[in-house]
Formats: sequence, structure tokens, C-alpha cells
Amino acid sequence: MILFEDALKTVLSQAGEIKYFVSRDGGERVALSDSIGRILAEDIFSDMDMPPFDKSAVDGYACRMPVVGVVGGVGAQNFVPLLVVKVIETIPAGKTPEKTIEPNECSKIMTGAMVPKGADCIVMIEDTEVAGDNVIRITRDQKAKNICYRAEDIRSGDLVLEKGLKISPAHIAVMAGVGAINPLVAKLPRVGIISTGDELVEPSLTPGIAQIRNSNGWQLEAQVKSVPALPFYLGIAPDEGPELRNMIGLALANHDVVLLTGGVSMGDFDNVPEILQEAGVEILFKKIAIQPGKPTVFGRKGDTFIFGLPGNPVSSYVLFEIMVKPFLRRMMGNEEPPVELIVPMGIDFSRRKPDRKSMIPVIIRNGEVFPIEYHGSAHINAYTKANAILIMEIGTTAIHKGELVHVRPI
Repeated sequence: MILFEDALKTVLSQAGEIKYFVSRDGGERVALSDSIGRILAEDIFSDMDMPPFDKSAVDGYACRMPVVGVVGGVGAQNFVPLLVVKVIETIPAGKTPEKTIEPNECSKIMTGAMVPKGADCIVMIEDTEVAGDNVIRITRDQKAKNICYRAEDIRSGDLVLEKGLKISPAHIAVMAGVGAINPLVAKLPRVGIISTGDELVEPSLTPGIAQIRNSNGWQLEAQVKSVPALPFYLGIAPDEGPELRNMIGLALANHDVVLLTGGVSMGDFDNVPEILQEAGVEILFKKIAIQPGKPTVFGRKGDTFIFGLPGNPVSSYVLFEIMVKPFLRRMMGNEEPPVELIVPMGIDFSRRKPDRKSMIPVIIRNGEVFPIEYHGSAHINAYTKANAILIMEIGTTAIHKGELVHVRPI
């Protein structure tokens, strides 16, 4: 049995050798609108300055920096409007200014519009008043220029996004702004999913005596889609016999990653590790010092990887979130660490056996952590109410109210 940290290190180091964004075909190009959630497989550079011209940051008047006198000297509150200027043009966003600003002149300008030549500030509308036809009076001393200057954000040729990131809506905006309308993204790994167990039937059937519906396969399919990767649900395999061997062999031959649930513990019918070895899989570990999820198998055959996950729904759910998901993302070149928060505990909490790292379903509410009622690794219903996983380290038996704890949002 190995520590979770060592198991995760092993898993990620293996994934790092098979990066999909440097595969033989170099990934795939997709439409910008279809790239959300994908892993970027190329650096993105700006094809222009941003802003591409000096532009107004406010609605107002483009003019030369005015000076307004005050009654009563320094610090006085009553402004004397000394500056009256002529409005020579109106400049909406998208229009090129036609006139140059001279002393005692201005152009009415909208937010985002190009600043005309001769102007060095934008006076906000609320700091002016109408003084006649095409004439305004500036009523407040100007301290801010209210101009966004050309290239103050990005210069042409600047690196704006690095390959390996998971594309978010903000990244979409950046790519749209630099014309990257068909980004290169990592190809999605093909993930085969097999549920093992003679007691399992599909959700569409009514279980007989001593049978249960298969929830793991459908749960894992949904989790794979959330990465995102390409799930292929291959069905239910028996606990032993040639059918189990054939299903595993076909899965290894046709997928990049295989997820098996059940058959990996110490029972009389837990034959998966032996069958994997017979199929030529190199087993890298069989047990992890974690709860739930102790009997977790990880191995490799060529460029195909296999996870043998426990059959209990919570175990397979949690192990996917904390190990399989980071593995799949690393395969596609994404090396961002999972998000962990440090939050105070909302109540006292204890456990009996501190010999393994524990993952506890919790809810973060009003800035504090509260454990969800949880009956063990078969109680997947607890995770319908949880929004995070509390991490209890080996040797920790109790956490007191107000103590800071590490949680991973889900």
C-alpha cells in the first residue's frame, strides 16, 4: 500500500509521457465556439495592439487639458467655470475622427471611440454643462485623462495565452480579440468504461433478488464528459470467466484509458488484477492509503492506461475526481494543480481510524465547512448535497470548530 501522494505522483508522471497536444497529428483545430473546456495545444499571440488606438474610457468631450479656477484660493469648494469650449464634432465608437482639436475646442465622444488629434484628455459629461448651441462649459478641474492608450494592454506579437491551459470564457474573449478563431486543442482521450459484477443490472431493468442497478458506469461516463474526454460505456462484465477477459482485452486494444469498477479488492471473485497481468498490463500499484478507495489499481500496457477502481459508488466517484481527472488533463498537456481552499471548520468533527487519508463530503456555507451526513462508501447520495471534499490527513482523528482545513471544491 502506498501513500496517496506517491500514487498521484506515479499517475501524473505516466500521463506526462503521453501528451495529446504533441501527438503525431498535433491535436485538432476546432471552431472558437466549440473550444470551451478544451486544452489549448498552441501558444496564442496577438496580431495587433490592444487597444489598437487611443480610445476614450468615458462618455464625454475630447479636448486639451483645461484649467478651472476656484473662489477663495487653494482648497476652496466653489468652482468658477472659467473655460467655455466649442463642440466641433461628435465621434461615436467605430468612427474615425475628422477634425483636429485646437485650443478652446472639443469633440463630443463616446466610450470606446478613437481620440481625435490634438486632444489630451476626455472631460466626463457630468463635469460639463450646456452653455449654448455647440458650446459647453467645463465645471470641474480635470485630474484624470480618461484615455486608454494604444497598446497599453497588449502589443502586437505579445504572447497572450500559453498552451496547456483549460479554455475558459475569459480565454474565449482573448482569442476572439486577437482573431484566433480556430484554436489548436488537444485531442480528447478515448476512455473505455466497464462495470464488473454478477450482481449488476442496467438502470432500465428491475433488479432481482440480490441484484442492484449499475450506477458506476453511468456516473463515470458523466465524469469523463466533464473533463472533457470521450467516454465509451462498454457494459457490465461478469466477475470471472472468458467474457471478462475478452471485454478487458478489447477495451485495452481500442481505447487510450480504461476504467474498471469492481473486482479489485481481496474477495474470492476479485480477479481483475490477475486478468490485467495476464493481458500484459504492468501494474504500478494496487492499494492506496486512502479512504474511500484503498483497493485502487493502476497500470499500463504500451500507450494504454488502466484504472481499476473499487465498486462502491463513492469510492469510484472520489478516485475519479482526485486522481483520474488530473491524469486525463495531464495527458492533454494541462498541468494546472487542482483548486484547494483553506476554510475554517464550522463544527467539531472526529473519526475513529486515522491510518489512511480520508476524503469527507462537505458543504461550504457562509465561509465555513460542514460535513454532510455520510454512511460510508456506498452512500453516493451524500455527494448530491456536497460542494467540496474535506481532506483529513493520516494521524488526524479530530478537527475542532474554527480550525483551518483543506477542502477541494467539486
